[in-house]
Amino acid sequence: MSALPPYADLLGLTLERDVSGAPIMAMPFNDGVLGRPGFLHGGAIAGLLEVAAIAALRHALAAEGEATIKPITVTIDYMRGGRDKTTRAAGVVTRLGTRIANVEATAWQDDRDRPIAAARMNYLLTRA
Repeated sequence: MSALPPYADLLGLTLERDVSGAPIMAMPFNDGVLGRPGFLHGGAIAGLLEVAAIAALRHALAAEGEATIKPITVTIDYMRGGRDKTTRAAGVVTRLGTRIANVEATAWQDDRDRPIAAARMNYLLTRA
């Protein structure tokens, strides 16, 4: 997989894999992602979701070679406050066209079935 955006390093993100090999991004809680005391900052959650979506898209494109990925739209739904613990996020490519890709991403903490936030993102693809 190609390198992740520099913002991933700023957030302290690490790449994990699920049983099928799909990427999962993990973000540890630290002062750099702190919003109000004891909670994640909404921008850190949005950044985690965006990086998870890009990782999922790069994973889907791996067999086809490199592509430039540029965001078109990003919509984030915040469902509950992220607490002071590791947060994970994963993306799912819902449509992979020639020029446009649609990706959904969810972020969770203890239970993947209880997300703290979700995103829908559309990307412009320029294939190499």
